[in-house]
Order: sequence, then structure tokens, then C-alpha cells
Amino acid sequence: MIARLIALLGVASLSIAAADKPVVTSSAGAVAGTTDGNIRVFKGIPYAQPPIGPLRWRPTQPLPRWSGTRDASDYGPACIQLQSPKPVSVYSPAAPLPTSEDCLTLNIWTPANAAKAPVFVWIHGGALSGGSSREPLYDGKKLAERGIIVVSINYRLGVLGFLAHPALSAESPQHVSGNYGLLDQIAALTWVKRNIAAFGGDAGNVTIAGESAGGLSVMYLMASPYARGLFAKAIAESAYMVSMPELKTARGDQIAAEAAGTLLAGGLQAPDIATLRGMKPDELSLAATKLGYAPWITVDGKLVPEQLVATFDKGKQAPVPLLAGFNSGEIRSLMILAPKVPGNAAKYEAAIRERYGDLASEFLRLYPSTDMKESILAATRDALYGWTAQRLVSKQAALGQPSYLYLWDHSYPAEDAAGLHGFHASELPYVFDNTDRTGPLWPAIPATPGEAAMADAMADYWASFVRTGRPQAANAPVWPAYDVKAGNYMLLADTPKPNANLFPGMYALNERIVCRRAANGKIPWHWNFGLAAPAMAAATPGCG
Repeated sequence: MIARLIALLGVASLSIAAADKPVVTSSAGAVAGTTDGNIRVFKGIPYAQPPIGPLRWRPTQPLPRWSGTRDASDYGPACIQLQSPKPVSVYSPAAPLPTSEDCLTLNIWTPANAAKAPVFVWIHGGALSGGSSREPLYDGKKLAERGIIVVSINYRLGVLGFLAHPALSAESPQHVSGNYGLLDQIAALTWVKRNIAAFGGDAGNVTIAGESAGGLSVMYLMASPYARGLFAKAIAESAYMVSMPELKTARGDQIAAEAAGTLLAGGLQAPDIATLRGMKPDELSLAATKLGYAPWITVDGKLVPEQLVATFDKGKQAPVPLLAGFNSGEIRSLMILAPKVPGNAAKYEAAIRERYGDLASEFLRLYPSTDMKESILAATRDALYGWTAQRLVSKQAALGQPSYLYLWDHSYPAEDAAGLHGFHASELPYVFDNTDRTGPLWPAIPATPGEAAMADAMADYWASFVRTGRPQAANAPVWPAYDVKAGNYMLLADTPKPNANLFPGMYALNERIVCRRAANGKIPWHWNFGLAAPAMAAATPGCG
């Protein structure tokens, strides 16, 4: 009797569509959403089975079609992550997000009259350990009003999303582990391909997009054979093409991913995977972080065949149009990434010469000792984000694909007063045209005609690229496609302005550094640059 009552209550929870709620029926089942002006909104739609219990640390499993009509009027919970009880940075929400291990949901904003509309799939950032599709900044209404469908997704984070371990690899038919969060993203894209037509979308015109760890994810989706055919274009904002740990082999100071998982299990006093699966997710996430665990995407030879540098060097990435760029002040809100300023200029120069050898003079020309703090910020920015953005558009252009590069250098009085000019992610309120939806510690964006015009231009450029593969905006300059010789890019400062030859010498220097490290084979490329760099590898043929 009790079981039957529970079953009846479960069906009832899926059958609450009111007459005034928009209902869409796809192969996944029926959902009842809400309306926001002329936009239909569907939130919290599950795209896979909950990765709980025995499904923890397993590849994402399809969700059977549900019966009845599922309520899609509110977001699903964020995936498990550590949170502070009150805001601590510009990226903090006003209050802790509701979280659950049952978090594999997506949200859809679609014009009421959409028919084969282009689709924009947003992958949130957060260092693979935080963030959520439910953040107000990512509300898709303003972009959807430009004639596109916006989809935002959740994916497993932290230890629950990226743990590799020999026992998990042994469970796998392909003998690999880790990358569960990336598999979630692929599952979400697969769901979109199968179901988005019912919402008025064109499954053949999907653009994947993300910022920071979302941009990192975009690159790995471009590189993964498992994601091929699930998208037609890509946008990578402030992505970072750092080297990642390999599944079974240590590389310099990066231990193998399975070895890292084994160390973590030992620290947690877990004799087997069953014990780890039995731990409460919040307690597991906290304990793993205290033990120094950090999530990485793993080079497993399958889902991620090789290091990104190698994939893009060989032209094996998805041959799709690309829009990519970075921000002038990336590190101003990420000071943890910047090495400490030395006591004087002589110490700075000596440290650089010790680390960079024959490349030290060029490094010091680009990042001189005359203003060490600014040079450290610029060197860190360029090594992680600037070089990555230019490399992405260069490699896509070499494949014959239209590519577009930008530098975000826009700011406003409150941002400058906080010392955050052009900080990491500061373009996002403009991309989504949501300048009034930032967090409590984000410098308040003034409601001025200039800021509104910049938001209009940014959202127009992004929506146009999603539609056609060409970023165009009303009342704004034409954005030239990237050409390797000309070095075209769009400078997004007070207003958009086409420019060329971005930070002369920056890209060439970082290419030489990374090439030498890759040729050496034992020196990874991640946060070990500038004053934190190891001794420079010797020049090799083709590396200079």
C-alpha cells in the first residue's frame, strides 16, 4: 500500500502542468515550463540518470523516457561543491546554492515561435570544482530574444566528477577512469541533439560555449572523438591550454591520475571503491579538498586521446568555426596564480635569467622589471589565457575554419576603483546582456547608455556567431576573421574596435617555451611560468 502511494505521488509530481504553462513533448518526455515575455523557459530538465550510489564514478547513463508531464519551472540543484556561508569573492553568489549529487539537469530558453533556431549550449566555469547553470548571470532570456535557443547545463564537479583510480579503471570496459564531468557534458549535448527540435531548435546548428573551466571544457570537447558531430561551432572565453595528468604515467611534477586517486583513497582510509561510494557526497568533497585533491581532466587515451597541445598541433580537433579571446586583467581577481613580487628589480631579472636562459632577454623585454607587479600579472595572463586564445584561432584558421579573436579591455569606474580592470569573467554580464544580475561583491555596473550599448554589441556578436558563424552587431564595427599574417582581433574596450597584432611577441615567446617543454617530455605546462618556472629546456629542432 505504501509503495503504491509513493508511486502515485511520483506520477503526480510529473503531472502538474497548468493550462497557462507551455508544454513541450520530446523523446525524453513532456515538460511544462514558464514564460518570460516572448520567451518560453524550461528549467531543471534531467538529461541523465542521477549519478548516485552505484552510479557514482561511472560513465553518464541515459535517462529512460518519463511518463506524465514533468514540472520544469525551477532550476535543479547545483552539483556538489564547497561553498562559503557568505560571499567571499566577486564570483560568490548572494547565498550558498542548493546542491545535490542528483544534479545532471539543463535549462532551455527558446523564442515562442522558434523553428529550427540555432542553439547555444553554455558550460559554466569554476575550476571544475564549482559553479552552476542556475547562477542569475547565465539567465538566457536576453540572448534568446535575439533569435537563438539558449541551453545551460550542470556537470559533475570536483572529486565526484574527475576522480581517477585503478579500481575504477578496472570496472571500465575501456580500462579508464576520471573525466566523468566531461562525459556529462557529452551526454547533455547528446540529449540536445535528440530533443532540441521539439523546442524549436536546429540540432545541426549547435554552438558549444564556456568561460574559464567552461572554455577548458570546450577545448576538450573539440579534441574528443566522443563529442564529434554534436556541435557545429565553438566559443572559448578565457580558456587555458595547460597540460593535464595522464592516467597511468607521471610527467614531471604531475603524478599519474590513478596514482593521485590512490593517494586520496589512502588519505580517506577507504580500502576500496565501495567504501568511497558509501561516503556522503558533501563529506567526501570536503575531505578530499582538505587532503589537497584538485580536479583535472585526465589524458586517458580514449575520451581524451593526448595533450591538447599535441591534438591541435596535429589538426585533429573538430574542424569548426571558433570565437576565442581573453581579458586584459585576467589575474587581477585571481592573484593566487601570480608569483610574489621580488624585493627589487635585480632579483626579478636574475630569477628570470636563471629560469629562461637564452629566452630571458625576450621575456624581460615583454615583462620588464620597471613595474614588476604589472609585468607579473601580464606574464601570468599571457602564459595561461592570451597564448591559448591566439593558439586556438591560429590552429582553427590553419584548418580553413573562420576564427575570431578578441581582447576584453572594458571597464567602468567601480571596477577600476577596485583594482579589477578587465578582470577574469568580467565580460560575462555583457555577453548575456545581464549587467544587472551580478553577485553582491561584483563591482556594480552602472546603468548608463555606454554600458547598455556595450552589452547590446556583445550579445549581438555572440548571438550572430551562434546563428551564422560570423560575429556581427548592429551599430558596431565589422569583426574581421583572424588571419595569421595580419593577426586581426577585436579590441573590446570603451567600444568595439578592430585591431591587429595583439601584444607583439607574446604568442611567439610562449609557443617557443611550450614547444621546448613538450619536446623535453618531462616538463608540463600549467602554472609553472615566470618566476615559478623550472629551468628552460634547451632549444630543439622546430622549437627555437
